[in-house]
Amino acid sequence: MIRTEALDRLPVRHCVPELLAALDRHGTAVLHAPPGTGKTTLVPVALAGLVGTGRPRRVLVAEPRRMAVRAAARRMAWLLGQEVGEAVGYTVRGERRVGAGTLVEVVTTGVLLQRLQRDPELAGVDTVLLDECHERHLDADTALAFLVDVRAALRPELELIAASATSDTDAWARLLTSLDGASGPAPVVRGRGEGFGCEVHFAPPPAGIRPAHGTRVDPALLRHIAATVRLALARHEGDVLCFLPGTGEIARTAGLLDGVDAEVLQLHGRAPAAVQDAVLRGGAERRRVVLATSVAESSLTVPGVRIVVDSGLAREPRTDHARGLGSLTTVPVSAAGAAQRLGRAGREAFGTVYRCWAEAEDGRWARFPAPEISVADLTGFALRVACWGDPSAAGLALLDAPPGGAMAAAGSVLRAVGAVDRDGRATERGVLMARLGVHPRLARALLDGAGKVGAGRAAQVVGLLSEEPPREYGDDLATAWRTARRGGDGYAGRWRAEVRRLESALAAVAPAGRGAGRAAGSGLSDDAAAGLVTALAFPERVARSRGEGSFLMASGTRGEVGAGSVLRGAPWLAVAVADRPVSAASARVRLAALVDEETARAAAGHLLVSEEQVRWEDGQVVARSVRRLGAVELSVRPLTDPDPVLLRAAVLDGIRREGFGLLHWTREARGLRDRLAFLHRAVGDPWPDTADAALLERAEEWLEPELSRVRRRADLGRIHAEACLRRLLPWASGEAARLEQLAPERIAVPSGSLIRVDYGGEQPVLAVKLQELFGLEATPEVAGVPVLVHLLSPAGRPVAVTADLASFWRDGYRSVRAELRGRYPKHPWPEDPSKAEPTRHTRARAARGR
Repeated sequence: MIRTEALDRLPVRHCVPELLAALDRHGTAVLHAPPGTGKTTLVPVALAGLVGTGRPRRVLVAEPRRMAVRAAARRMAWLLGQEVGEAVGYTVRGERRVGAGTLVEVVTTGVLLQRLQRDPELAGVDTVLLDECHERHLDADTALAFLVDVRAALRPELELIAASATSDTDAWARLLTSLDGASGPAPVVRGRGEGFGCEVHFAPPPAGIRPAHGTRVDPALLRHIAATVRLALARHEGDVLCFLPGTGEIARTAGLLDGVDAEVLQLHGRAPAAVQDAVLRGGAERRRVVLATSVAESSLTVPGVRIVVDSGLAREPRTDHARGLGSLTTVPVSAAGAAQRLGRAGREAFGTVYRCWAEAEDGRWARFPAPEISVADLTGFALRVACWGDPSAAGLALLDAPPGGAMAAAGSVLRAVGAVDRDGRATERGVLMARLGVHPRLARALLDGAGKVGAGRAAQVVGLLSEEPPREYGDDLATAWRTARRGGDGYAGRWRAEVRRLESALAAVAPAGRGAGRAAGSGLSDDAAAGLVTALAFPERVARSRGEGSFLMASGTRGEVGAGSVLRGAPWLAVAVADRPVSAASARVRLAALVDEETARAAAGHLLVSEEQVRWEDGQVVARSVRRLGAVELSVRPLTDPDPVLLRAAVLDGIRREGFGLLHWTREARGLRDRLAFLHRAVGDPWPDTADAALLERAEEWLEPELSRVRRRADLGRIHAEACLRRLLPWASGEAARLEQLAPERIAVPSGSLIRVDYGGEQPVLAVKLQELFGLEATPEVAGVPVLVHLLSPAGRPVAVTADLASFWRDGYRSVRAELRGRYPKHPWPEDPSKAEPTRHTRARAARGR
């Protein structure tokens, strides 16, 4: 019997007629309904005509999480007074409960994508409702883009609804009509009602709490959250739903609540199905404290909850595309996420919310969570869009374009496993991989591993890789495999179901090869089979020991195995799970399998390289022949006759790092370099630039053939820089002959002396004793540039600087004469130096000379 009273309490019922009318007119709509109003449960059954007066439709509801799928189907069936599998059913990976009369089927967005790729027309489906679009999961974004394509090209009658509990509706409205030719955006239907409401208390932590960093959360904050839960239990009635960023914080907070007068339950995506069902079923006689991750933000009603304690933290994925490693980072919850969490408190009655941050911080955070497409590994996405026929995703209706770097990294992986061709188009193998319903890496391991260890064993190892085993299983994959086989916990049950699904999927896409590997792989131990399949999935993560629990992966990333691990002494590993914390030099190896070098080379054959390496190292050229697997060196031998091109590059690198001072520079060589630099500034072409960067760029031109004879630093010291630099002079044009004319090394002064010109500064400098310039009225020039004259005393000390000698004789000389004639009485100090006779000597010696 339909539970009419319960349906009538759902505020979203008031907007159902408007939604049905919008679909009849446009075929698309955006539904905005606040948390707790019934959009997930009432709207689908109304669309299917199971309640109300709407025409019958076959409705597909897509939810972002398996837990939400089961909970939504169970709730809808209860509202109809039926069992799941009758009018309402569900499908998640490895589990399906539908019947011949099912009109509403709830699925994960991942299952929806698989169906779209097998059957783009979605035959038999009238309406698709994508729930919780605001969470911006990659699968949901992709599914909506594909559905818009389907409406535009195949089934214009297919109805689409994007449902969101937050107010970011305009973008969805534009997206739903971007490719289907309709005029204007899709209509937005707004449901009113905020449930029963709640009061908000801010409970900021004490001073001194350190901000979250990577996955580390200050234990003092967890103690504060636990204390807030205890306070809430003492002050208010009802169960408590406490939001924490991850399973580690949930476990630690559960420990801090030991002895509390309530049942403490841990709710997260990896919790056993029985625990999830118990939390969502409610009806317990004892009060409950449910510690949950963000999985409880939306699509779920946790019965009995009247109080929400919000840590203010969430966990988001980050991907290091260069190293092929993923990690999680703790971030402040978005404003949309905080609103979703708040809405959990007032779904069944007036509630209370404790926010564990200062009121002054409220509203400063991001409006919405980061779209997964902007931060996630896009390998699976790239294969999907390639199979869809749009490898770049440029023609898809996406709110955010995929980042170019992430797509390039994904394309590299897909080409390596044979899933796409050089142009990014899906190969026949890639299409088969996409149908297996796992990450392309795991699809490669399943397909290729089945032929080497047997389909069953390959499926079992891939099942372990697709969902990381609990930490208590250890970090050795083979040991975790044995534990799962004999285990009776929730993980083991999910693993066995996934193995059955993988075996079935493998048989469907490659029936002829299903048992081909049985005999070939029967002699392999569990350790060898686990290592081989893992290496096939993650070839760039095969790693060689560096001692002391440290490993170098083929990708170039260092990995560290935990103290006490059985893996520490292994010569080679295939790393299945590793993360690289923020600012850490090495990745932490969470799960790995033993392999030998032969297996590593077979699995990562595309990374096998033989090359000559010639480099400058510790003041000498090191030349060797190297065979390597990515960054891991397999064998090394010295080279006696290295490639001259590589040799020159190595020597130039040494000069680049250590400077041209390694060459033999005489005073004449340094002077020549300065003269050429001056002419390059003053005259320009064809005089060469002699700055370091320019000399490096033309090094082979002026340092050959000396470069080819260099093996160490001392060899560079035997290269005479002056002779080499002269090769840069403009000989071809004949200008080289004018070097002494344009930039002479020395200038003759009136006394007869040849004085060296210093070209090292911005302006050429002539340092000369004052008496030697008597009688010279004009300032000497080089290449049309007046020199800067440094006038010296008879003792060679500077007394004046001028670029205008005539002006100095007229205005400056008198004061210099007055100062120096008493100090140097033996030297001539005429009143008119411009008419005096120049001399290098005293008056007496000059007179004897006459």
